[in-house]
Amino acid sequence: MLFDSPIFFLFLILVVAIYWRLKFNRQNVFLLLASYFFYGWWDWRFLLLMIASTTLDYLIAHAIARAEEQSRRKQLLILSLVVNFGILGIFKYFNFFVGSFGHVLETFGGTAPSVSFLKIILPPGISFYTFQEIAYIVDVYHRKIKPADSFIQYSLFISLFPHLIAGPIQRPDHLLPQVQKPRTWNADKALGGILLICQGLFRKCVIADNCALIANAAFGGKFGHPNVAVLLLGTYAFAWQIYGDFSGYSDIARGAAQILGFHFMVNFRQPYLSQTLQEFWRRWHISLSTWLRDYLYISLGGNRKSDSRTMGNLLTTMLLGGLWHGANWTFVIWGGIHGAGLAFERVIGVARDWSSSNLLGRWSRRILVFHIVCFSWVFFRAESISAAWTMLGGVLHWNWQPSYMAAAKMLVTFTFPMFLLDLYLEATGDEYVFESRPHFQRVAFALSSVLAVVLFGANQANAFIYFQF
Repeated sequence: MLFDSPIFFLFLILVVAIYWRLKFNRQNVFLLLASYFFYGWWDWRFLLLMIASTTLDYLIAHAIARAEEQSRRKQLLILSLVVNFGILGIFKYFNFFVGSFGHVLETFGGTAPSVSFLKIILPPGISFYTFQEIAYIVDVYHRKIKPADSFIQYSLFISLFPHLIAGPIQRPDHLLPQVQKPRTWNADKALGGILLICQGLFRKCVIADNCALIANAAFGGKFGHPNVAVLLLGTYAFAWQIYGDFSGYSDIARGAAQILGFHFMVNFRQPYLSQTLQEFWRRWHISLSTWLRDYLYISLGGNRKSDSRTMGNLLTTMLLGGLWHGANWTFVIWGGIHGAGLAFERVIGVARDWSSSNLLGRWSRRILVFHIVCFSWVFFRAESISAAWTMLGGVLHWNWQPSYMAAAKMLVTFTFPMFLLDLYLEATGDEYVFESRPHFQRVAFALSSVLAVVLFGANQANAFIYFQF
């Protein structure tokens, strides 16, 4: 059930219509059942896996809270981490490591084992709800939160359908209290939720899906052998595709949650306006970057030890963050590029706030950081490391074709509106367009967004990129 499909909006309308007619406890039960239906829409067997995982962590959290001996508490924490990472590893990385092992054997003259019958299908969103469960267990262990008294409430915290498939990853101390207390209808916030959904559809259907046509053509070989033009078209198109795709999904998720009376954290804050890689990761996929910082980087020691140890922690965090995105060495390299860049910035001591510098200096740094990010996107998008190097090798070749100009015009047409949108949000500080404007302007924007989706949507079955993670 994709967020840009008619069936999802029919589902959302029915859920909202019934939900606000119920009392608090029944609201939670209804939302939990609706969320399970939403997740089971793909495959009911994946639903059983999520319920089993949720039940286990609910019980372990209470056991940790009851345990008085620190050694016992740590044993229970380790049990939860082993089970959660074990499930994630089996379903997400089994095929990857078996395939890598086979390639190593072939390299040394051996024969790769036949494991086709062991191919494992990846459950949707398993990385997102697993990280949410781990955050809950760790916070209970550190006594930052108390375990949820109600299994229904904890299960809803894990499975609330707007964030279930591709985030944003919700923190226990932010979302769980919202699940545990009654919610009231707020027409203004509901309208804001509709605006978020409209903005998300515009980002996804108009920007991302049209950019995907160019990116797929460039990386898929339809523009011919890679050269400078193909490299630039493909890289820029994918940069805006993945940004429009994932920020669009996050907007729709946040909007749907807001209509239901919940608040989700902002997941993107104009990342392509960053002046450093550090700033980029404070603006891009914020729910993941803060999770990696708080539950991995700090656990490794953060910046509390030597500079060399700090740089090692940064690199390790980003390598594992890259691997989290997918079972392919290309994601590891993507994470390594960002980890090395963050470590380098720390060595040279980049300024934390350059807002007072002149306009030329700010935009020079923004352009530089954008192109470093684009360089890493080549590995993120390519099917293999060799395909990425082949694409990057196009910088040594020049072969102009008339189709490139048409693609370039299309790329500018469908990226410039989102660039202006980001400049507006950066200047106003709003979470979404026209957040603080009069109602008639907000309604006009919503209608304009819907009209743009109808007229300029790419009308193709592009799944949201982050569904695969």
